[in-house]
Amino acid sequence: MKLLSFTFAVLCLTGLGRLLAEDLKSGEYAISQSWKQEKEFERPYLVAVPEDRKGKLPVVMFLHGNGGNARGALNGFLRRNKVMAKRYIVVCPEGYLRSWNIVSERSKADDRGFVEAIVRKLANYDNVQDSDFSIIGSSNGAALVNQLAIECQLPNIRNYVSGVSPLNVYQHDGKSFKAKGENNSYRKAVRPMTGKRLMNVSGTEDRLVPYRGGPSRGIPAKGGKLAFVEAEQSIYLWAREMGYKGKKLTRPSSVKGNLEMFSYLDGAVIHYKVVGAGHGAMGAIREDLLLAFLEGSDR
Repeated sequence: MKLLSFTFAVLCLTGLGRLLAEDLKSGEYAISQSWKQEKEFERPYLVAVPEDRKGKLPVVMFLHGNGGNARGALNGFLRRNKVMAKRYIVVCPEGYLRSWNIVSERSKADDRGFVEAIVRKLANYDNVQDSDFSIIGSSNGAALVNQLAIECQLPNIRNYVSGVSPLNVYQHDGKSFKAKGENNSYRKAVRPMTGKRLMNVSGTEDRLVPYRGGPSRGIPAKGGKLAFVEAEQSIYLWAREMGYKGKKLTRPSSVKGNLEMFSYLDGAVIHYKVVGAGHGAMGAIREDLLLAFLEGSDR
């Protein structure tokens, strides 16, 4: 009896207190949150775990754009990324009111807290590689990716990928990165966690999020339209924050068709300029290119 008690105590103290192994399974889960719009609201997220795949698996989380939902995002991601669907656990949370709380969106929810709670929960499962989370977002979802990269301090997240949304001028005011704050004031300067890998994809003919920066034609902000940092300047700001000491690239590192890649820090921070593409520019990035980035080596 004493031996059993001693063994249990050692297991708890060493962080091995889960006496029964538990694997994450495909299905719908939820995180409960309260904020000024809702109380104890069950926020859903969907999980797809590859069948017949053993061992610890990396996790990719996809954040839908404005007007999207978790089910549509999951089905679309699995359809477009067939190799990844067999090798990664895919997670798709759903934004409140089909949006993510950036600057002046309809949702006022704590989306960073939502995503971080999902990451913390999933990292405890036995079949999850807790040090290999990637977060990919499109449009409004990419704006949340940027905010997570600015503020999140979780060591679990390795890669951030923003599709058709570079930094906006609230997230970086030309001098520093800014925390969102409770009321979206974006006043507090912060230093993002270093050692992260970041990719941005933007189209030169995007009419909603202008490649060359400036106000959007359609996205609202306080007192007008939401303005963005120029796409190539945005990735340079990230590269500099991650430790790059050189000058901003004025020419692409490589060109293939209409894809111009600007690569910093040995490919740890990259920007794909999709010449001639609009707000659907993320579609120009093939799965092999995305996988090459997600599985690239750390610096």
